Amino acid sequence: MKIRAVRTKLYKWTGPVTTGDTIFATPVSLLPFQRDSQAAYRFFSWLVVEVETDEGHIGIGNAGLCPDVTKAIVDSKLAPLLIGENPLNTEYLYEKMYRSSVAFGRKGAVLAAISALDIALWDIKGIALGQPVFMLLGGRTKEQIETYYSRLYTRQLDRLQEEAAHYKNEGFTGMKLRCGYPLTEGRAGMKKNVEMVKVVRETVGDDVDIMLEAYMGFNFAYARALLKELEPYNLRWVEELLLPDEIHLFSKLKQYTDIPLSGGEHEYTRFGFHDLAVAGALDIFQFDTNRVGGFTEAQKICTLAQVNGIEVIPHGGQMHNLHVVMSSFASPMAEYFPQTGIEVGNEMFWYIFDGEAVAQNGKLQLDDQRPGVGLTLKPNPEHFTIIE
Repeated sequence: MKIRAVRTKLYKWTGPVTTGDTIFATPVSLLPFQRDSQAAYRFFSWLVVEVETDEGHIGIGNAGLCPDVTKAIVDSKLAPLLIGENPLNTEYLYEKMYRSSVAFGRKGAVLAAISALDIALWDIKGIALGQPVFMLLGGRTKEQIETYYSRLYTRQLDRLQEEAAHYKNEGFTGMKLRCGYPLTEGRAGMKKNVEMVKVVRETVGDDVDIMLEAYMGFNFAYARALLKELEPYNLRWVEELLLPDEIHLFSKLKQYTDIPLSGGEHEYTRFGFHDLAVAGALDIFQFDTNRVGGFTEAQKICTLAQVNGIEVIPHGGQMHNLHVVMSSFASPMAEYFPQTGIEVGNEMFWYIFDGEAVAQNGKLQLDDQRPGVGLTLKPNPEHFTIIE
Protein backbone atom coordinates (compact mmCIF):
# COMPACT_ATOMS: atom_id res chain seq x y z
CA MET A 1 0.00 0.00 0.00
CA LYS A 2 1.31 3.43 -0.98
CA ILE A 3 0.22 7.03 -0.46
CA ARG A 4 -0.87 8.52 -3.75
CA ALA A 5 -2.40 11.87 -2.72
CA VAL A 6 -2.50 14.40 0.11
CA ARG A 7 -5.27 17.02 0.08
CA THR A 8 -5.97 19.98 2.35
CA LYS A 9 -9.26 21.75 2.92
CA LEU A 10 -9.49 25.01 4.82
CA TYR A 11 -12.94 25.45 6.37
CA LYS A 12 -13.71 29.14 6.96
CA TRP A 13 -16.76 29.91 9.08
CA THR A 14 -19.12 32.45 7.48
CA GLY A 15 -22.08 32.02 9.80
CA PRO A 16 -23.14 33.93 12.91
CA VAL A 17 -20.72 34.34 15.81
CA THR A 18 -21.93 34.52 19.40
CA THR A 19 -19.97 37.12 21.30
CA GLY A 20 -22.00 37.80 24.44
CA ASP A 21 -19.75 38.56 27.40
CA THR A 22 -17.21 35.86 26.56
CA ILE A 23 -13.99 37.19 28.03
CA PHE A 24 -10.95 35.67 29.69
CA ALA A 25 -7.38 36.54 30.52
CA THR A 26 -4.88 35.98 27.68
CA PRO A 27 -1.15 36.59 27.18
CA VAL A 28 -2.04 39.81 25.36
CA SER A 29 -4.34 41.11 28.09
CA LEU A 30 -1.43 41.98 30.39
CA LEU A 31 -0.02 44.40 27.80
CA PRO A 32 -0.90 48.11 27.98
CA PHE A 33 -3.03 49.83 25.32
CA GLN A 34 -4.93 46.62 24.42
CA ARG A 35 -8.53 47.22 23.44
CA ASP A 36 -9.35 43.64 22.42
CA SER A 37 -7.12 41.09 24.07
CA GLN A 38 -9.47 38.29 22.99
CA ALA A 39 -9.15 38.74 19.22
CA ALA A 40 -5.86 36.89 18.80
CA TYR A 41 -7.29 33.86 20.61
CA ARG A 42 -10.52 33.49 18.72
CA PHE A 43 -10.32 31.57 15.46
CA PHE A 44 -12.93 30.87 12.83
CA SER A 45 -11.27 28.44 10.43
CA TRP A 46 -10.16 24.83 10.63
CA LEU A 47 -7.88 22.66 8.52
CA VAL A 48 -8.75 19.15 7.34
CA VAL A 49 -6.18 16.93 5.65
CA GLU A 50 -6.99 13.81 3.65
CA VAL A 51 -4.36 11.20 2.85
CA GLU A 52 -5.37 8.73 0.13
CA THR A 53 -3.73 5.40 -0.71
CA ASP A 54 -3.56 3.40 -3.90
CA GLU A 55 -5.95 0.88 -2.30
CA GLY A 56 -8.62 3.55 -1.88
CA HIS A 57 -8.27 4.15 1.86
CA ILE A 58 -8.65 7.79 2.92
CA GLY A 59 -7.42 8.95 6.31
CA ILE A 60 -8.61 12.21 7.86
CA GLY A 61 -6.61 14.50 10.11
CA ASN A 62 -7.19 18.05 11.29
CA ALA A 63 -5.57 21.14 12.77
CA GLY A 64 -7.29 24.01 14.55
CA LEU A 65 -4.05 25.85 15.28
CA CYS A 66 -3.21 28.59 12.75
CA PRO A 67 -4.96 26.61 9.98
CA ASP A 68 -4.18 28.90 7.03
CA VAL A 69 -0.44 28.77 7.74
CA THR A 70 -0.66 25.05 8.53
CA LYS A 71 -2.29 24.43 5.15
CA ALA A 72 0.61 26.10 3.36
CA ILE A 73 3.12 23.99 5.30
CA VAL A 74 1.35 20.75 4.43
CA ASP A 75 0.93 21.66 0.77
CA SER A 76 4.44 22.96 0.15
CA LYS A 77 6.70 21.14 2.59
CA LEU A 78 5.20 17.95 4.02
CA ALA A 79 2.89 16.40 1.45
CA PRO A 80 5.75 15.73 -1.02
CA LEU A 81 7.54 13.76 1.72
CA LEU A 82 4.64 11.30 1.98
CA ILE A 83 3.82 10.55 -1.65
CA GLY A 84 4.81 6.98 -2.53
CA GLU A 85 5.39 5.94 1.09
CA ASN A 86 3.67 3.13 2.99
CA PRO A 87 1.14 4.84 5.31
CA LEU A 88 1.45 2.08 7.90
CA ASN A 89 5.02 3.16 8.66
CA THR A 90 3.80 5.84 11.04
CA GLU A 91 6.93 5.96 13.21
CA TYR A 92 9.22 6.36 10.20
CA LEU A 93 6.98 8.93 8.51
CA TYR A 94 6.71 11.04 11.66
CA GLU A 95 10.50 11.15 11.93
CA LYS A 96 10.81 11.91 8.22
CA MET A 97 8.50 14.92 8.55
CA TYR A 98 9.97 16.12 11.85
CA ARG A 99 13.62 15.82 10.80
CA SER A 100 12.95 17.38 7.40
CA SER A 101 11.40 20.48 9.00
CA VAL A 102 13.49 20.81 12.15
CA ALA A 103 15.39 23.84 10.82
CA PHE A 104 12.18 25.89 10.54
CA GLY A 105 9.80 23.95 12.78
CA ARG A 106 10.04 22.05 16.08
CA LYS A 107 6.97 23.80 17.51
CA GLY A 108 3.90 25.76 16.50
CA ALA A 109 2.29 25.57 13.07
CA VAL A 110 4.82 23.09 11.66
CA LEU A 111 4.03 20.60 14.42
CA ALA A 112 0.31 21.18 13.91
CA ALA A 113 0.80 20.28 10.25
CA ILE A 114 2.77 17.15 11.13
CA SER A 115 0.12 16.24 13.71
CA ALA A 116 -2.73 16.51 11.21
CA LEU A 117 -0.92 14.21 8.80
CA ASP A 118 0.06 11.75 11.52
CA ILE A 119 -3.58 11.51 12.66
CA ALA A 120 -4.61 10.82 9.06
CA LEU A 121 -1.97 8.07 8.76
CA TRP A 122 -3.20 6.37 11.93
CA ASP A 123 -6.75 6.69 10.60
CA ILE A 124 -5.64 4.79 7.49
CA LYS A 125 -3.91 2.18 9.66
CA GLY A 126 -7.07 1.62 11.67
CA ILE A 127 -9.29 1.46 8.59
CA ALA A 128 -6.93 -0.95 6.81
CA LEU A 129 -6.69 -3.23 9.86
CA GLY A 130 -10.35 -2.91 10.81
CA GLN A 131 -9.59 -1.55 14.28
CA PRO A 132 -10.25 1.74 16.09
CA VAL A 133 -7.10 3.73 16.72
CA PHE A 134 -7.31 3.29 20.49
CA MET A 135 -6.98 -0.48 20.04
CA LEU A 136 -3.79 0.06 18.02
CA LEU A 137 -2.41 2.46 20.64
CA GLY A 138 -2.78 -0.05 23.47
CA GLY A 139 -6.42 -1.01 23.71
CA ARG A 140 -9.19 -0.20 26.12
CA THR A 141 -8.02 0.82 29.61
CA LYS A 142 -11.40 1.97 30.92
CA GLU A 143 -15.04 1.06 30.33
CA GLN A 144 -16.01 4.68 29.66
CA ILE A 145 -14.26 8.02 29.57
CA GLU A 146 -15.04 10.38 32.42
CA THR A 147 -15.31 13.96 31.17
CA TYR A 148 -15.39 17.44 32.63
CA TYR A 149 -17.57 20.21 31.25
CA SER A 150 -15.43 22.98 29.76
CA ARG A 151 -17.10 26.32 29.16
CA LEU A 152 -18.33 28.74 31.84
CA TYR A 153 -16.94 31.59 29.72
CA THR A 154 -19.07 34.27 31.34
CA ARG A 155 -17.98 36.43 34.25
CA GLN A 156 -21.56 37.28 35.19
CA LEU A 157 -22.05 35.50 38.50
CA ASP A 158 -25.73 34.69 38.01
CA ARG A 159 -25.01 33.09 34.65
CA LEU A 160 -22.11 31.14 36.15
CA GLN A 161 -24.47 29.75 38.78
CA GLU A 162 -27.11 28.83 36.24
CA GLU A 163 -24.70 27.13 33.83
CA ALA A 164 -22.80 25.25 36.55
CA ALA A 165 -25.99 23.98 38.14
CA HIS A 166 -27.37 22.85 34.79
CA TYR A 167 -24.33 20.78 33.86
CA LYS A 168 -24.05 19.26 37.30
CA ASN A 169 -27.62 18.05 36.74
CA GLU A 170 -26.50 16.71 33.35
CA GLY A 171 -24.15 14.35 35.20
CA PHE A 172 -20.79 16.10 34.90
CA THR A 173 -18.61 15.59 37.97
CA GLY A 174 -16.08 18.23 36.92
CA MET A 175 -16.20 21.64 35.25
CA LYS A 176 -13.77 24.36 34.25
CA LEU A 177 -14.16 28.12 34.26
CA ARG A 178 -11.91 30.89 32.98
CA CYS A 179 -10.30 33.83 34.74
CA GLY A 180 -12.50 36.68 33.57
CA TYR A 181 -10.29 39.51 34.83
CA PRO A 182 -6.79 40.18 33.50
CA LEU A 183 -3.62 41.06 35.39
CA THR A 184 -4.03 44.75 34.49
CA GLU A 185 -7.03 44.95 36.83
CA GLY A 186 -4.73 44.25 39.79
CA ARG A 187 -5.91 43.07 43.22
CA ALA A 188 -9.47 44.13 42.47
CA GLY A 189 -9.51 41.88 39.42
CA MET A 190 -7.91 39.06 41.38
CA LYS A 191 -10.68 39.25 43.97
CA LYS A 192 -13.24 39.04 41.18
CA ASN A 193 -11.52 35.96 39.72
CA VAL A 194 -11.63 34.33 43.15
CA GLU A 195 -15.27 35.32 43.56
CA MET A 196 -16.09 33.50 40.31
CA VAL A 197 -14.52 30.32 41.70
CA LYS A 198 -16.33 30.78 45.02
CA VAL A 199 -19.69 31.09 43.29
CA VAL A 200 -19.16 27.93 41.24
CA ARG A 201 -18.00 25.99 44.32
CA GLU A 202 -21.03 27.09 46.32
CA THR A 203 -23.28 26.15 43.40
CA VAL A 204 -21.97 22.63 42.71
CA GLY A 205 -20.91 21.60 46.21
CA ASP A 206 -17.87 19.64 47.31
CA ASP A 207 -18.42 16.52 45.19
CA VAL A 208 -17.76 18.21 41.83
CA ASP A 209 -14.22 18.97 40.66
CA ILE A 210 -13.56 22.60 39.72
CA MET A 211 -10.71 23.64 37.44
CA LEU A 212 -9.58 27.18 36.66
CA GLU A 213 -8.11 28.26 33.31
CA ALA A 214 -5.70 31.21 33.33
CA TYR A 215 -4.68 30.87 29.66
CA MET A 216 -1.14 32.21 30.02
CA GLY A 217 -2.49 35.53 31.25
CA PHE A 218 -0.45 36.21 34.38
CA ASN A 219 3.06 36.74 35.68
CA PHE A 220 4.78 34.95 38.57
CA ALA A 221 3.89 37.42 41.31
CA TYR A 222 0.20 37.54 40.38
CA ALA A 223 0.04 33.75 39.97
CA ARG A 224 1.58 33.12 43.39
CA ALA A 225 -0.85 35.49 45.08
CA LEU A 226 -3.82 34.07 43.18
CA LEU A 227 -2.97 30.50 44.17
CA LYS A 228 -2.92 31.49 47.83
CA GLU A 229 -6.36 33.09 47.51
CA LEU A 230 -7.73 29.96 45.80
CA GLU A 231 -6.61 27.47 48.44
CA PRO A 232 -9.97 27.30 50.32
CA TYR A 233 -11.84 26.11 47.21
CA ASN A 234 -10.23 22.69 46.69
CA LEU A 235 -9.46 23.07 42.99
CA ARG A 236 -8.62 20.01 40.89
CA TRP A 237 -6.06 22.16 39.07
CA VAL A 238 -5.17 25.66 37.87
CA GLU A 239 -4.22 25.74 34.20
CA GLU A 240 -1.58 27.68 32.25
CA LEU A 241 -0.91 30.45 34.74
CA LEU A 242 2.22 31.55 32.86
CA LEU A 243 3.67 31.57 29.36
CA PRO A 244 4.62 28.03 28.28
CA ASP A 245 8.32 28.83 28.02
CA GLU A 246 8.48 29.92 31.67
CA ILE A 247 9.19 26.37 32.79
CA HIS A 248 11.47 27.48 35.62
CA LEU A 249 8.74 29.71 37.02
CA PHE A 250 6.17 26.89 36.98
CA SER A 251 8.65 24.84 39.01
CA LYS A 252 9.06 27.73 41.41
CA LEU A 253 5.29 28.21 41.76
CA LYS A 254 4.89 24.61 42.94
CA GLN A 255 6.91 25.52 46.04
CA TYR A 256 4.12 27.90 47.12
CA THR A 257 0.98 25.80 46.62
CA ASP A 258 -0.58 22.38 47.01
CA ILE A 259 -3.03 23.09 44.17
CA PRO A 260 -2.04 20.96 41.16
CA LEU A 261 -0.68 22.94 38.21
CA SER A 262 -1.47 21.96 34.65
CA GLY A 263 -0.32 23.00 31.19
CA GLY A 264 1.11 21.78 27.92
CA GLU A 265 -1.64 22.88 25.53
CA HIS A 266 1.06 25.04 23.94
CA GLU A 267 3.95 22.60 24.25
CA TYR A 268 5.17 20.26 21.52
CA THR A 269 6.78 16.84 21.05
CA ARG A 270 8.30 14.43 23.53
CA PHE A 271 11.27 16.76 23.89
CA GLY A 272 9.17 19.65 25.21
CA PHE A 273 7.39 17.41 27.70
CA HIS A 274 10.64 15.81 28.77
CA ASP A 275 11.86 19.27 29.76
CA LEU A 276 8.67 19.84 31.77
CA ALA A 277 9.04 16.50 33.53
CA VAL A 278 12.71 17.02 34.38
CA ALA A 279 11.94 20.47 35.81
CA GLY A 280 9.06 19.11 37.87
CA ALA A 281 7.01 21.97 36.45
CA LEU A 282 3.55 20.46 36.14
CA ASP A 283 1.29 17.91 37.78
CA ILE A 284 -0.86 17.44 34.68
CA PHE A 285 0.07 17.40 30.97
CA GLN A 286 -2.58 18.85 28.66
CA PHE A 287 -1.22 18.40 25.16
CA ASP A 288 -3.52 18.40 22.16
CA THR A 289 -2.95 15.42 19.86
CA ASN A 290 -3.49 17.59 16.78
CA ARG A 291 -0.68 19.93 17.91
CA VAL A 292 1.80 17.84 19.84
CA GLY A 293 2.88 15.54 17.00
CA GLY A 294 -0.16 13.33 16.46
CA PHE A 295 -0.71 9.88 17.91
CA THR A 296 2.93 8.95 17.34
CA GLU A 297 4.19 11.54 19.82
CA ALA A 298 1.18 11.37 22.14
CA GLN A 299 1.98 7.72 22.92
CA LYS A 300 5.53 8.58 23.93
CA ILE A 301 4.42 11.50 26.10
CA CYS A 302 1.87 9.33 27.91
CA THR A 303 4.61 6.85 28.77
CA LEU A 304 6.90 9.67 29.93
CA ALA A 305 4.09 11.05 32.09
CA GLN A 306 3.23 7.71 33.65
CA VAL A 307 6.85 7.05 34.61
CA ASN A 308 6.98 10.46 36.31
CA GLY A 309 3.64 10.26 38.10
CA ILE A 310 2.08 12.96 35.92
CA GLU A 311 -1.52 12.78 34.71
CA VAL A 312 -2.43 13.30 31.04
CA ILE A 313 -5.69 15.14 30.42
CA PRO A 314 -5.56 16.38 26.81
CA HIS A 315 -6.71 19.83 25.75
CA GLY A 316 -10.06 19.76 24.00
CA GLY A 317 -12.37 16.82 23.51
CA GLN A 318 -12.41 15.62 19.91
CA MET A 319 -11.86 12.07 18.77
CA HIS A 320 -8.09 12.28 18.33
CA ASN A 321 -7.73 13.08 22.03
CA LEU A 322 -10.34 10.54 23.13
CA HIS A 323 -8.42 7.66 21.51
CA VAL A 324 -5.39 8.67 23.57
CA VAL A 325 -7.39 8.88 26.79
CA MET A 326 -9.07 5.52 26.22
CA SER A 327 -5.77 3.75 25.57
CA SER A 328 -3.63 5.20 28.38
CA PHE A 329 -3.56 4.50 32.11
CA ALA A 330 -1.88 7.90 32.50
CA SER A 331 -5.12 9.62 31.45
CA PRO A 332 -8.04 9.61 33.92
CA MET A 333 -10.46 11.91 32.06
CA ALA A 334 -11.14 14.05 29.00
CA GLU A 335 -12.18 17.64 28.42
CA TYR A 336 -15.60 18.12 26.86
CA PHE A 337 -16.79 21.09 24.84
CA PRO A 338 -20.54 20.68 24.19
CA GLN A 339 -21.95 21.58 20.81
CA THR A 340 -22.99 25.22 20.94
CA GLY A 341 -23.00 28.21 18.64
CA ILE A 342 -19.66 29.42 17.32
CA GLU A 343 -18.17 31.61 20.03
CA VAL A 344 -14.38 31.33 20.28
CA GLY A 345 -13.67 28.67 17.61
CA ASN A 346 -13.36 25.55 19.76
CA GLU A 347 -16.86 24.59 18.68
CA MET A 348 -16.21 24.25 14.94
CA PHE A 349 -15.31 20.57 14.92
CA TRP A 350 -18.94 19.73 15.71
CA TYR A 351 -19.97 21.45 12.46
CA ILE A 352 -17.32 19.82 10.24
CA PHE A 353 -17.25 16.17 11.31
CA ASP A 354 -19.74 13.39 11.85
CA GLY A 355 -18.86 10.77 14.45
CA GLU A 356 -17.73 12.89 17.39
CA ALA A 357 -18.58 11.22 20.70
CA VAL A 358 -21.42 12.86 22.65
CA ALA A 359 -21.40 12.81 26.45
CA GLN A 360 -24.15 10.97 28.27
CA ASN A 361 -24.36 11.60 32.02
CA GLY A 362 -20.92 13.18 31.86
CA LYS A 363 -19.26 10.17 30.21
CA LEU A 364 -18.17 9.18 26.69
CA GLN A 365 -17.99 5.85 24.94
CA LEU A 366 -15.91 4.83 21.92
CA ASP A 367 -17.11 2.15 19.54
CA ASP A 368 -14.96 -1.00 19.39
CA GLN A 369 -16.37 -1.72 15.92
CA ARG A 370 -15.66 1.64 14.31
CA PRO A 371 -12.26 1.53 12.61
CA GLY A 372 -9.72 4.33 12.47
CA VAL A 373 -10.38 7.62 14.21
CA GLY A 374 -14.08 7.20 13.54
CA LEU A 375 -14.81 10.49 11.79
CA THR A 376 -16.26 11.38 8.42
CA LEU A 377 -16.72 14.81 6.86
CA LYS A 378 -20.18 16.30 6.76
CA PRO A 379 -21.10 16.36 3.05
CA ASN A 380 -22.31 19.97 2.78
CA PRO A 381 -21.76 21.80 6.06
CA GLU A 382 -23.64 25.06 6.32
CA HIS A 383 -21.94 28.41 6.84
CA PHE A 384 -18.51 27.35 5.62
CA THR A 385 -16.38 28.44 2.69
CA ILE A 386 -14.01 25.59 1.82
CA ILE A 387 -10.65 26.45 0.24
CA GLU A 388 -8.73 23.56 -1.34
